[in-house]
Amino acid sequence: MPRLPRDGYEPVARSSHDGVEEIDLEGFKPPVSYSHCRASPVHYCVSALTSAVRGVIRRRRHWLPIAWNLRRLVSTIVWSLLVLIVFTFLFVPSYTHLPPHYAALRNVVQASNTPGRGNPRNSTVFIAVSLYDKNGVLAGGQWGQALLDLIDMIGPDNVFLSIYENDSEKAGERALQQLSDRVPCNKSIVYEEHFNFTGFPTVTLPDGSEHVRRVEFLADVRNRALRPLDEHPELRFDRLLFLNDVYFNALDALQLLFSTNTQNGVPEYRAACAVDFINPFKFYDTFASRDLEGYSMGLPFYPWFTTAGSAQSRQDVLHGKDAVRVRSCWGGMVAFDAGFFQHPLPPLPSTISPSNTEYKNRSSPVRFRAESDLFWESSECCLIHADIQIPPPPASPSSPQDPQDTNTDTGIYMNPFIRVAYHPRSFSWLHLTRRVEKLYSIVHGIASRIAGLPVYNPRRAQVAGEAVQDRVWVVDEHHDGKFEMAERIANGDGFCGRWDLQVLKKREENGEGGWGAVPVPES
Repeated sequence: MPRLPRDGYEPVARSSHDGVEEIDLEGFKPPVSYSHCRASPVHYCVSALTSAVRGVIRRRRHWLPIAWNLRRLVSTIVWSLLVLIVFTFLFVPSYTHLPPHYAALRNVVQASNTPGRGNPRNSTVFIAVSLYDKNGVLAGGQWGQALLDLIDMIGPDNVFLSIYENDSEKAGERALQQLSDRVPCNKSIVYEEHFNFTGFPTVTLPDGSEHVRRVEFLADVRNRALRPLDEHPELRFDRLLFLNDVYFNALDALQLLFSTNTQNGVPEYRAACAVDFINPFKFYDTFASRDLEGYSMGLPFYPWFTTAGSAQSRQDVLHGKDAVRVRSCWGGMVAFDAGFFQHPLPPLPSTISPSNTEYKNRSSPVRFRAESDLFWESSECCLIHADIQIPPPPASPSSPQDPQDTNTDTGIYMNPFIRVAYHPRSFSWLHLTRRVEKLYSIVHGIASRIAGLPVYNPRRAQVAGEAVQDRVWVVDEHHDGKFEMAERIANGDGFCGRWDLQVLKKREENGEGGWGAVPVPES
């Protein structure tokens, strides 16, 4: 019998490649634990590790075909997606090929430098702007130049420009004055160093503190840009264009005014909105926008609207329409039928009629406003559309729970051909990102459902004039509040709202913020 090594362990048999002489002792089984390497000869440890490596190699050989097939599958998917993206980008882009009448207006504008070349019917336009421009980069830069170009295309004799700016500091005031000096049309440009809250309405919160509601403030600021209409009721306009602090193209603004939903060459709308972006992909104005049935928005990327209800707005987008039917929108730039905002002219003695006090079944003039219910919040930009749109039909026996008729045309449209952004870099990308956005629709529909969108709104389907039961915040004589059910008459703007309360707070040094949300009590 061969002699054992001094440590009492017999070496494992190895091949000549191991560089150690083979030893084969009958009946001896080496330990399986690698912890014995500490007390084993070096050649035993090497052998054990070699066996382990061989086992790994054998297992890898088993998985190699699977890994190879998986790699081929991933590669096929990646290349298929790349081909699909390139094909969509080149041949079937979204909202890229202009309708013929859009292209015709563009060609007329580009073929001449004559003022008013983009206004074929000599329409009169009131341009209203509420501006916050702390560093003057808007008025003194690309935004200001686009505004001047737009006035030139419409014709200075056909335009009245009203800008209201507040709390933008000296740089903003200086840039606004320099812009004012270049404006060639009739104008009212007002700068207030500090917004005066004296006498401004406030709300009392459950903790006893008083605050100004954010939407109340925003509505008032927008109405200050409309003051010339109150001060000069004799001025008459065909269109009203409301502009935010967004980067836009002057020709796009012209198309929004004069090309949206044209009938026999005449634009027919109560309001027509651009689509605004906070980055090259992300839609911004979800707070103000509602689809044709009053549902809130889905995830903020194309096609923006959810599949809830009949999804008519979503279908309009997918079909590439320039007039997507909605209940409300804003998009940073909105064209209105100006008749809703103007005071009625004094009637002549022999022509007294209801048309002198009402405009298209709505009392005129309308102005921006806020909600009165505490903890129920709506955008002032949605409420203004609720006040001017064609009312939905009354409830029918076939659909008593949802009186909205999916074939209703409210006269309010979103125009996805017209896009604006809140940063110049984002704006520069919009002509490219729209070319592939058709690929998002399936993902958008699935992801919006997973995210629980649209958010449930108990007042969405309410029709103006109907008696409804609403959950409202009620304060007793001890100034304690709670939610109670109350019967009241609906005013037709319930689709705009959600459970929320936004109040003003001190603005940050960089100009951001200035407001905060108050938690809604549970009871």
